[in-house]
Amino acid sequence: MTDPIARPGKIIAIHLSYASRADQRGRRPAAPSYFFKPASSVGVSGGTVERPAGTELLAFEGEIALVIGTAARRVALADAWAHVGWVTASNDLGLYDLRANDKGSNVRSKGGDGYTPLGPHLIDARAVDPTDLRVRAWVNGEIRQDDTTAGLIFPLAQLVADLSQHFTLEPGDVILTGTPAGSSVIVPGDVVEIEVDAPHAPGAPTSGRLVTTVTQGTVPFDPEVGSLPAVDDLQRTEAWGSAEAAGLAPITSSPVPERAKRDEGLSPALRAKLLDAPTAGLSAQLRKRGHHSCFIDGIAANIPGTKIVGTAKTLRFVPFREDLFASHGGGYNAQKRAFDAVAEGEVIVIEARGDASTGTLGDILALRARTRGAAGVVTDGGVRDFAAVAEIGLPVFSQGAHPSVLGRKHVPWEVDVTIACGGAAVQPGDIIVGDDDGVIVIPPSLAEEVADAALAQEDEDAWIATQIEAGHPVDGLFPLNAVWRARYERATSGRTETGADR
Repeated sequence: MTDPIARPGKIIAIHLSYASRADQRGRRPAAPSYFFKPASSVGVSGGTVERPAGTELLAFEGEIALVIGTAARRVALADAWAHVGWVTASNDLGLYDLRANDKGSNVRSKGGDGYTPLGPHLIDARAVDPTDLRVRAWVNGEIRQDDTTAGLIFPLAQLVADLSQHFTLEPGDVILTGTPAGSSVIVPGDVVEIEVDAPHAPGAPTSGRLVTTVTQGTVPFDPEVGSLPAVDDLQRTEAWGSAEAAGLAPITSSPVPERAKRDEGLSPALRAKLLDAPTAGLSAQLRKRGHHSCFIDGIAANIPGTKIVGTAKTLRFVPFREDLFASHGGGYNAQKRAFDAVAEGEVIVIEARGDASTGTLGDILALRARTRGAAGVVTDGGVRDFAAVAEIGLPVFSQGAHPSVLGRKHVPWEVDVTIACGGAAVQPGDIIVGDDDGVIVIPPSLAEEVADAALAQEDEDAWIATQIEAGHPVDGLFPLNAVWRARYERATSGRTETGADR
């Protein structure tokens, strides 16, 4: 049996109110700030909430909800609590994929149907001390949040008094009073329980557990009518609660400058040169400049005739270990993050320690990379769904096919770090070039020089081939000795050769 909760006229939620949450976010507000949620977002205990198709960062927030009992307009702080009729539990659900779209108003990220479940029972506000309430949250039976109103930056009564300065709080209006640290991402199948109680009050009144089950939506957002979900590592960090919980290295700077830094190494003009230059010629020029370890060995193209050119986005697998796979293998792991974040023109380069006995990607991830505009994938491991990946059309260089799924030999560990792939060191932003001869790694600082030299060598080799076809012996011609060099230079400068030259 649950208490009836009338459809509120207004739902007002606070952005940050608990010290533990503010410390987690690294910012503490000087005064409360708010946003509205639609009445259509109200849900009940035992209900479901949908994670929309194409999104990943639905997060729960256990909160104390205040239900206004009598109208409040410009009430003093000392009188504010008397206008609260009841206290109950709420789950202030939010979709971080849409968080940046409305720049703080949270209209779409917090306004979805069922994003404000309330209940199941109402606690009489007169029977409790507002400074001695507790809120707890569980996900799949595991406690995730446990805090009290003693940890609030802004007391509950202050929120009522503050809001009443600006508009009338009417009976049935709901104030969501913020969430403590511990809020995090939930996925389809998860069951979230929120409880608010007053453990030190007579009878220890409680809201009971507010139960919500997450389901997976199937209808994507329409790109013709509005902005679409989008995430980055900042949103992942805030949704999960920390960079570590999100499986990311701590964020120390904006990802935009880092992306710009990677893009500096491969202009459209340089990309065109590298597409024209064969890897054999490029590697020869690298060796002339002392770079002898540029080869990613042991791999071949899934589509014969493929040519790839792009900047490296790296993904590292470590050897399988049960406890590490439990902490890093599931959920939104490093492998999924790499394929979701790859930019147009980038090549995902995977360190799989040369182990061909397991797959490092399959058709779904290949489709995601192609949709994102990736130039291709290079892995020194195997590929699952090999024929399907080739049919998708994404160029992949690997050791070949293997039917296994993730978890046999690898743990997806980290992205955008220096890795070893096929015996070559690869850093994020290195330039990757591959064709039927193989794949090489070019330091960005050498790419322009190496490309120009390789193309010049191609012109020279083409001229040499015409001389060979004309019947000249290889000796002295390949490579050019001084005599043949002079002839070549005269020919390419536009001067007519003599019969002796021919």
